[in-house]
Order: sequence, then structure tokens, then C-alpha cells
Amino acid sequence: MGRRGFAAIVIAAALLATGCSGQDQPEQQATGPVSLTFWTWAPNMDKVVALWNQKNPDIKVTVNKQDGGDPAVTKLLTATKAGSGAPDVMQAEYQKIPTLVAAEALADISKDLDPAVAKAFPEAVWGGVTLGSDAVYAVPQDTGPMVFYYREDVFKRLGLQVPKTWAEYAEAARKIHQADPKQYLGTFSAADAGWFAGLAQQAGASWWGVDGQSWSVAIDSEATRKVADFWGGLVEEGVIGNKPMYTPAWNAGLNNGTQVGWVSAVWGPGVLEGNAAKTAGKWKLAAMPQWDAGKEATGAWGGSATGVTSQSKHAVQAAKFAAWLNTDPEAVRALAQISGVYPAATAGQTDALTTPPKFFANQPDFYQTAAKAAGTVAPFTYGPNVNVAYNAYNDAFGKAADTKKKSAFLTALTSMQATTIKDLTDGGFTVAK
Repeated sequence: MGRRGFAAIVIAAALLATGCSGQDQPEQQATGPVSLTFWTWAPNMDKVVALWNQKNPDIKVTVNKQDGGDPAVTKLLTATKAGSGAPDVMQAEYQKIPTLVAAEALADISKDLDPAVAKAFPEAVWGGVTLGSDAVYAVPQDTGPMVFYYREDVFKRLGLQVPKTWAEYAEAARKIHQADPKQYLGTFSAADAGWFAGLAQQAGASWWGVDGQSWSVAIDSEATRKVADFWGGLVEEGVIGNKPMYTPAWNAGLNNGTQVGWVSAVWGPGVLEGNAAKTAGKWKLAAMPQWDAGKEATGAWGGSATGVTSQSKHAVQAAKFAAWLNTDPEAVRALAQISGVYPAATAGQTDALTTPPKFFANQPDFYQTAAKAAGTVAPFTYGPNVNVAYNAYNDAFGKAADTKKKSAFLTALTSMQATTIKDLTDGGFTVAK
């Protein structure tokens, strides 16, 4: 199958599933001043866009603040189906892009972008907006490379080294819990499918793919089973917690010292500061523990891109704005310093972020460590029914975590796989056996 074939399959499959005949073609591109609408939920994006409007009076962009990724996607899908009501430009999380492409909600802007734009981003990140094809459905905006946060004071008191491998992480978890039965190095969160997907990504998994003219699903793969087996084993041992993150109990644990580690992403400082402000200066950032110490890799948790919708009548101007927003040095610096995102652009990660977050003032190399992690993000392909797979995760792993049995974690994976395949098949997609 050619690279172009992937996108063709996605769209063809969507048509098969919905029976629709495609969107109306946009009208001829305007040559005079135009106005663009931009749906986004990033904080203070209007201030970033103001920089563009000052310099581009012929292409005025108006920010329309959204409630978040999922609500915005739902609105866009509704507008796409109705044939009107979509914005020109849309912030979209990476895992939702295949769904939006399948619904013909995003335009292919490959002809409207300078080819050099691709070089601004790591290959794995760029792959998230091309879906492995020659088409380009968005310009990467921010990423969430996964890292490991830990309480440095606890590690020092117990004479522990920062774990470089998952085997060392498990050993550290045992020693911490043995020294104080109330303390845990981490928890297995059955409410955060994106977190678990990132862990599987680091291990080499890619949950969706294209096999010939069909979708393939590899959630219940050897790589993911290794991750499920590892975390299920720690839960069964009782040396890490089994309660979800972001609950009042978990939040309190960060503050009272019963949660002394967190496998998370580079955006973590805001969460720690919000829930455990009194522990500022006690935490450190480190690279994710590795499965193979000689092959550094990490996953991604979160991140989004800027796409041009299929209803935009000004795709050329919209693509120009999307490229500026995410590659222009002034814009990327504003994204980082005003909007608070971790830029996807490689140069932006080092040029715009030179001072560590306030909560990590004790770690001058915070962003250098984060940038190193960002360069090791493993490739991963999302499919058109991520929401179904993630809901299946919440259900199956929620039950598994409650049992505290390692075997139940592996059963949960099998359930996830079956649910995801059935949904694709029921939706009219062809799935490889």
C-alpha cells in the first residue's frame, strides 16, 4: 500500500460506514482580506493570536474558546455532518485526528504548507498529523512526552537511586512501601487510558495500523501485555496503589507525602503545584524508567495540533496561520510563556523554555531533561475509534484494578481488543484478522 493509501482508506472506510457522499467543495479562495475563526481551549490563546493580527491585517483570526478537546470534537463532528457551522481552524488532540479525518472534518493542507514546516518537528510527532500518508491534516502545536517525577527528599532519606529501568522502579517501590506502609511510589490509574497508552507506546506498542486495505488493531499485543503484566504485578504485590489519579485522595497524597512518585508527562508541574504547593522544591524530574537501558524511549500523554477544517473557505490563509502559530519563533515563545503549552517544535522547546517552572526552581535543567525525553518519543498510530477503546479501558481495567490480580490486567487487555474490533466492524470498517 502506498503512503497516500492510508488516508484514502480512512476516508473510504468512513464513507462506507456512513453512506454519505462527502462534503461540498470549498468555494474559490478569496483574494482580499479574510476573517478566520479558531476553536481552541488553550489558555490565553487570544493574546497569542493578537500577535498575528497585528502583523496580518488581511487575515484576521478570531479565537472562539472551547470547553476542551472532547466537547470541541463533538461540536465539529456535528457541524461537519450538518454541512455548516465549523470554524476555519481547530485545535485537535492527536488521538482525535484519525476520527476527524474519517469524518472528513479536517482538510488536507499539504499543498498549502511549505515543506520545510515538517522539519520543525520530531518525526514521531509529525507522523501524528500525517497518519503515515502524504497528506497533512494539521500542524503540531504541543506535546506531552512522558517523564518521571519523584520526591528527592524521600529517595535521599532511604538511600535510593533514581530508577533508570522498570526493574529498578519496582525495587524502589518495594523499598519505599516497606519503609513506610502508607507511602507509594505510584498508582495504577484505571481512569486514564491516555496514560496507559503512553506506557504501551514506550514499550513499542502501536494500537492501530493499516494492513493492506484494512485497519489492524494491536491493543492486546506482546508490548502492551508486558506493560499490563508489570503494573498488575506491582498492584498484586501491594507496593503501589490501585486508585485512579486526580481523585481527592490522590491529590491529598501528593501533598501529605503518601504519593512520592508520579509517572506523568512534561506538563506535570502545574498539577503538582495545584495539589501540593507546600512540597515545592522537594520534587525532581527524571527520564522515564526504561525497559532496555540501552534503548531510550518514552511515550506521550496529551498534546494537540492545529488543523484546518473541510468547511473553511480560506484554507490557504488558515494553513498559513497554523504554520505561523506553531513554528514562528515569536509565536512559539508566546505559546510557551503566555499559553503555557510545551511546544511541539523542536527549536521552541529549547529557545522558548529557558527557565524551569516555578515549582521546579530547584532543578535548573528541567527543560533540558524534558527536551531530551521529547526526542525519544516512540511512534504510535491512533485509530478512528479511540473513544471506544478508551472507554473499554476504563471499564475493563477498573475491574482489574479492584481485583488486585495480575491475571485480571491481562484479561482486561483482551476485552479492550475485542471491544475495539467489534466497534470498528459494526461501524463498517474492514478489520484485518
